[in-house]
Amino acid sequence: MRPRRRNDCGRLSRRQVVHGGAINAAGLMMASQLISAHRCAADTAAAGATPSSVDVDSAARLDSAKAKAVIQIWLAGGPPHTDTFDPKPESGSDYTGPLSGTSATNVTGIHIGELLTELSKVADKYALIRSMTHGVNGHETASYLTQTGRMPGRLVYPAAGAVVTAFKGFPELKPGEKENLIPPYIVLTSPQGRFSEAGFMGIKYKPFATGGDPNAARFAVEGIISPHLSKEQQLDRRRLLGEMNSLGSAIPGRPSLSMAAQARQHAYDLIVGDAGKVFDLNTEPDEMRTRYGRTKFGQSCLAARRLIENGCKFVTINHGGWDTHKDHFPSMRRKLPELDRGLGTLIADLDDRGMLDSTIVWCIGEFGRTPKVASESPWNGGRHHFGSVFSSLVAGGGFQGGHVVGTSDARGETVQDRPVYPGDLIGTMYELLGIDPEASLPHPMGEFVRATPGADEGMKSGGRLKEIT
Repeated sequence: MRPRRRNDCGRLSRRQVVHGGAINAAGLMMASQLISAHRCAADTAAAGATPSSVDVDSAARLDSAKAKAVIQIWLAGGPPHTDTFDPKPESGSDYTGPLSGTSATNVTGIHIGELLTELSKVADKYALIRSMTHGVNGHETASYLTQTGRMPGRLVYPAAGAVVTAFKGFPELKPGEKENLIPPYIVLTSPQGRFSEAGFMGIKYKPFATGGDPNAARFAVEGIISPHLSKEQQLDRRRLLGEMNSLGSAIPGRPSLSMAAQARQHAYDLIVGDAGKVFDLNTEPDEMRTRYGRTKFGQSCLAARRLIENGCKFVTINHGGWDTHKDHFPSMRRKLPELDRGLGTLIADLDDRGMLDSTIVWCIGEFGRTPKVASESPWNGGRHHFGSVFSSLVAGGGFQGGHVVGTSDARGETVQDRPVYPGDLIGTMYELLGIDPEASLPHPMGEFVRATPGADEGMKSGGRLKEIT
């Protein structure tokens, strides 16, 4: 049975106002929107409907969910599956190039790329899917499909991060419970592009992109930390603004002004209060920062752990540069050790802290790369786009480590058995997160739209990943 349509009415909590950027005069506008939204919610309740996209059954699922949050490692451009998680050492030099070896893992029988030595030490903590497929070789369509589980069409569907945000990002507060000011959906560090993360669900569900560089002496998060102002200077500006803002005194008792003031208060709490300290990686021991690797990616992995630790529900680390049509192997000798160190340490660190059981780690790109090396001019040993078969790594949150799902053929060119489509993996993650894949997403016109594609949409499916959950 389909869940009844929901009238989400664009509800915004104070936290969402902050997320939307209510730091200055925009706070008044956002507060006005907040009042209108509450009126809309009241009208909906009076009509006998509940202004929520999450029904009672979904709430029960959330309570019993194995996973609470997701860290997505997005390898934009398309990482090479045969150089990473599905090596083919017997395929010959035309296919392996100079990376013809493998790294034995701590799980008997599982080998990964020769440059992934740190990940080889924690293979018992993750599962490899070696039969991902969708057959699309264009960046934009493949990115959209891998993130949403759907092909482009009439609707612009939301990415997995936005869906998780809709169901888990704005929980109702219990009496006496403080509101968490950390945005529920964050991208480290630059927006992903290629697709609209929130789709038809709108700006409320878009991620907050931090900008900046976590490996810098000061991680200057855009809109939160000014690279040009000290904390003391920011506090001085706050005091000055309070002294100059006399509108509230001139027009007392106005709810819109009161909400704007609350929005500013929450915004400044995030900027100079305890909540903003989550972005201060200098509070981490030097040994831990070194363990992750003193690179932008390595420190992004550390920042992601801190964000999840402080209540964020979905963090994407946008780690690009994998579109290696030319000079592929020199690039891999730089990028693979960096990926290996950051991701391997992230999995081990989450496990050490008792967080891996409740945190899904999902490493994937939009497709793989051609198994046969393009050695001819002008490619000089490049690999091209390849959507026929590629790999993904998943760990934590209910996924069983030490397993491999599916196989590709001897050269990594086709799926040999157990095809896994993007919707299969996304739907499995939703189930682990306590999200009903059949639940309706918030839609501005009240249309019923499933969280995952159904058979009636014509999308191929190999089924949920029951073998590793």
